[in-house]
Amino acid sequence: MTSVASRRRRATVAIATVIVIVIVFVVRLVDVQVVQADSLNRKAAEQRGDVSVINGTRGSIVSEDGTVLARSVLRYDFIATPKYTKKPFDVTIDGATKKMTLAQAAPVIAAITGQKATDITEPIQSALATNKNSMYAPIVQNVDVSTYQKLTALHISWLNSTSHETRVYPNGAVAGNILGFLNGDGVAQAGLEESGNACLAGKNGEETYQVGEDGVTIPGSTKVQKAAKQGGQLVTTLNSDLQWFAQDELAKTVKQLGAQFGMISVVSIKDAKIRVAAQYPSADPNDLDATPTEYWPAMMFQSIYEPGSIFKPLTAAALLDTGKATPTTHAVVPDTFAPQQGVFVSDNESHPVQNLTLTGILTESSNVGMSEIGTTMTDQARYEFLKKFGIGKATAVDFPGEQSGILTKPSTWDEQTKYATTFGQGLSTTQAQMLSAYQAIANGGVQVPLSLVEGCKQADGTMTQVPSKKGTRVVTAKTSQEILGMLENVLKGGPLSTLPDTEIPGYLVAAKTGTAQEPDGHGGYQQNYYVSVMGVAPVDDPQYLVSVNIGFPTTIRTSMAAGPLFKLMMSQVLKDYRVQPSTGSPANYPDTY
Repeated sequence: MTSVASRRRRATVAIATVIVIVIVFVVRLVDVQVVQADSLNRKAAEQRGDVSVINGTRGSIVSEDGTVLARSVLRYDFIATPKYTKKPFDVTIDGATKKMTLAQAAPVIAAITGQKATDITEPIQSALATNKNSMYAPIVQNVDVSTYQKLTALHISWLNSTSHETRVYPNGAVAGNILGFLNGDGVAQAGLEESGNACLAGKNGEETYQVGEDGVTIPGSTKVQKAAKQGGQLVTTLNSDLQWFAQDELAKTVKQLGAQFGMISVVSIKDAKIRVAAQYPSADPNDLDATPTEYWPAMMFQSIYEPGSIFKPLTAAALLDTGKATPTTHAVVPDTFAPQQGVFVSDNESHPVQNLTLTGILTESSNVGMSEIGTTMTDQARYEFLKKFGIGKATAVDFPGEQSGILTKPSTWDEQTKYATTFGQGLSTTQAQMLSAYQAIANGGVQVPLSLVEGCKQADGTMTQVPSKKGTRVVTAKTSQEILGMLENVLKGGPLSTLPDTEIPGYLVAAKTGTAQEPDGHGGYQQNYYVSVMGVAPVDDPQYLVSVNIGFPTTIRTSMAAGPLFKLMMSQVLKDYRVQPSTGSPANYPDTY
């Protein structure tokens, strides 16, 4: 007779066995329905029929007002199934269906695609000659939506299509160097296409369908296995109308001056947003081969140069901020300066000894005067200020291929470099770095990170990937105000002005000219000059920063070459953004004593 204890043990074992079996089934069920669901569904779908990709469309790039700068469009390739062309088939023309042979249908197809009838028949006949049951023969590639609709309206059973994306840039070369481009495989290669790829890139999905004996998809058999995800919209800070205006005027000016290239940049001072990033020659991403490869990069981020005299306000700001000088600090300024052996500094033109203030040194753009006062600071102190301005490091834009420029530590400077760095030689910058430095000077001494993108706009309208706008103080508000007041004199047409007769009626404008020699790669400098003007308006409430750079003009070789275009561009910016005229009074700092 079985004991009670024995029966209990058997019951316990049985229950435990059942529990284990249930657990095994549950685990297997979870594995099948959850863990392996996608792969099993896909395998099943492949066994039931065909699998096709649902394209996740790449998002568009737009300007600040929503103007499309880059977008993706669908193009279609049509493929024949030769096996099913050997017998007459149905063709629908103007709503009427009739039986046709391949020879009869080919001219109808060719009339839509713009081909010859033989372009349709020959690939099919060639495929059948190789394999009488051939299932593949390409007929036409890259047709647009209109052509696609006309071909599909024929309802020819053996004519199938596949779609693929093509990137188009509606405005051609307008901001082309900034936008970048994709390669033949649709992979981002440069510019915002590359840096914004995480926003723009879509994710492909999959669908399955069943095909009958005649090669026609069975109605109702198509099932989406994985939904496609569309890319986001990359919203830039660019003003498309101003960008077009800048590129058009820049192209005219570069040609008139016999120059090699040019740049125009516009930055809104309060938020450091880049509104214009123009260059000439400029690349059209629709037709890159039309532009020499040396002009494919975005020069404002990817080209480095010795900035020359537009650098002097940075040295002056450091002097004012440390109390080493004031706008009226005196200096006796000859046209050449040789303070020690191995050091020689000269001004652009010969002149008698002048009694200049620091303001006058900026107005006249004297290398000698800036060397004399600039070196009253220690090399290390001046170096630290330049780093605070962002010299020697890439900007917050983080543009693909952006250069950092060259600012070596003072311990590496020879005696000539010690003086040269006060007036923009012996170091190199990008245009973007100089814009960021001037933005800080104009913005009450607070540097806001330079930006080219507002963010990534999602399908629901939310904005993600928004750049930081946290500002950093570089110099005091007093220094900012004084530098702008000093730079007013450059445009006033006084005897020391390097840019006379370029005032803008109704507005106080601060500007600095640059006439820089660029290294020739052999230890010397090129004979032509890289000329520039950077300016801020209105001084009493700084709103916009405009920079014009002309590379090696031949008809006018001074900063006067860039002056008229600067005035035109700044005037247009103030007009477009409806900036109120100045209500304050000019600083009227003296140039001489």
